[in-house]
Amino acid sequence: MEYRVLGRTGFKVSIITLGGCGVGWLSQEEADEAVQLALKHGVNMVDVAPTYGEAEARLGKWVRKLRDKLFLTEKTLKRDRDGAWMKLNASLKKLGVKSFDLYQMHAVKDFDDLEKALEVGGAIEAFKEARETGLIRFIGITTHDVRVALKAIGKFDFDTVMIPIGLFSLVSPRSQSDFRPVLKAAKDRDVGVIAIKAIAKRPWKGEKRYRTWYEPLDEQEEIDAAVWFTLSQEGVAAYSLACDVRLWPMILDAAELFKRLNAEEQRQVLEKARLKGFEYIYTD
Repeated sequence: MEYRVLGRTGFKVSIITLGGCGVGWLSQEEADEAVQLALKHGVNMVDVAPTYGEAEARLGKWVRKLRDKLFLTEKTLKRDRDGAWMKLNASLKKLGVKSFDLYQMHAVKDFDDLEKALEVGGAIEAFKEARETGLIRFIGITTHDVRVALKAIGKFDFDTVMIPIGLFSLVSPRSQSDFRPVLKAAKDRDVGVIAIKAIAKRPWKGEKRYRTWYEPLDEQEEIDAAVWFTLSQEGVAAYSLACDVRLWPMILDAAELFKRLNAEEQRQVLEKARLKGFEYIYTD
């Protein structure tokens, strides 16, 4: 497993992150099996959120046991100071840890949502106080709209951003999907970038076969190409595992065999994605 520095945090994180959403709807036994697989492959970063079913409960024993070896990240959907403060403390208690390495504003949907979080009395006040008191070390933001990420890192000195970065993003580039301006701005500011949705192909068409809300790739060769494409984007530190653990073995194998794609190879992979019917997965 390759490790990369996550921006100004200075942490060398595995290029694959254990996404908590994958274990949140499993039994403890099933979750343990999935976590052990990720750890066996060298994963050292864990990303969890209160909205991921029972993920905090399922991951608790693992993060307590391995706390000094893991880069632990959490999230909140709350945009007000009091709500964010309450959720932060609830998550610390649920996981049974004293602090998080990274705390993130989760799924900021648009500019108004961002402004609410950053205004007086907004969640950012709880984030800053938590950092000052040692409950968190770094502050991040996650969004599905790269325009929001770009504006966010211009308005506040976020340490990390988590955004969709995949073939589907560029098959028909648009302002809300073209991640390249965010990567440039992040590089200029030394902001760590965590990718999501790397193996997304398109919105579901027909029966849903996985616990992902988009239709994922599920053939090893295609997953290899998609994961390599995402991890070949300059500035991307890691990609967070999909929300269905049945896909984890193929993603982890792709990461262990990672080959950085040059510009021409990226162009070829992107063209194949267009021919295979990849589509933007979010509504405009």
